[in-house]
Amino acid sequence: MLQPGFYITAELRVKDERKLEEAKSALTALCLETEKEPGCSLFTLHQCSEEKGRFLLWERFDDEAAFKQHFEEPHTKDYLAKDLTEIIQVFKSNLVL
Repeated sequence: MLQPGFYITAELRVKDERKLEEAKSALTALCLETEKEPGCSLFTLHQCSEEKGRFLLWERFDDEAAFKQHFEEPHTKDYLAKDLTEIIQVFKSNLVL
């Protein structure tokens, strides 16, 4: 059952379509490592069916501090340094049900 927390939905686009598989692999590795972080209980990757170079990350952290700490983690910094994707939009949301 889902619980209150700090929820994020991030839409990403692969910068170079020739690096689609590399980006997908790097995002998958990021998800696996992020879910091990204290304060993170959800970090899932979804790929758009119609446009393969677009992805959604569904994220849940205990609080905003845990979310901010995520960007200090080595695996997050390593992923960002690869510069494979760009952020299209980010939604912060609250659990209703």
